[in-house]
Amino acid sequence: MPRDDTPTLHKQNAPKIVKFAIITVSTSRYETYGSVPTPQQADDISGTVMMDLISGSGLEVVSYSMLPDNETLIAGKVRELVGLDINAIVISGGTGLAPEDVTLEAVEPLFDKTIPGFGELFRMKSLEEVGTAAILSRASAGIVGRCAVFCLPGSPAAVELALKELIIPEAPHIIKHI
Repeated sequence: MPRDDTPTLHKQNAPKIVKFAIITVSTSRYETYGSVPTPQQADDISGTVMMDLISGSGLEVVSYSMLPDNETLIAGKVRELVGLDINAIVISGGTGLAPEDVTLEAVEPLFDKTIPGFGELFRMKSLEEVGTAAILSRASAGIVGRCAVFCLPGSPAAVELALKELIIPEAPHIIKHI
């Protein structure tokens, strides 16, 4: 059976410019640094990884935010960013199993559509990296309006894996369809 070239054709016609917003969710960093304009000013390694990988791939980072683990603030920031000319939001942190991890509780109710394959593939790729600890991941993605939203664990390694292996290669393709 011949390989389906539809994804390749779609990617060829995908937008070349994709505007990203980055959000780091960390109560401890927020309490120490407050709201800062760059991840470097908050010693935010995951934020720096996101910024460097996205910018280094030819895509554009137009916004960075640091927020505490607070459902209202997280949901409010996502709503605000969706109202701007932003194609994708990447959120790092607050996706674990601890009671204070509320990123998904804040963001998933906003999804118009979910992208279940993102979480499935992220956990599969994480299994290769961290073994069965991948079961703890609640990484998730969905569409809010005309914006793709990706919720990632807070670890720099998880952020790098998600961006390099999934988000950067597919973001223009996803944006084309929304």
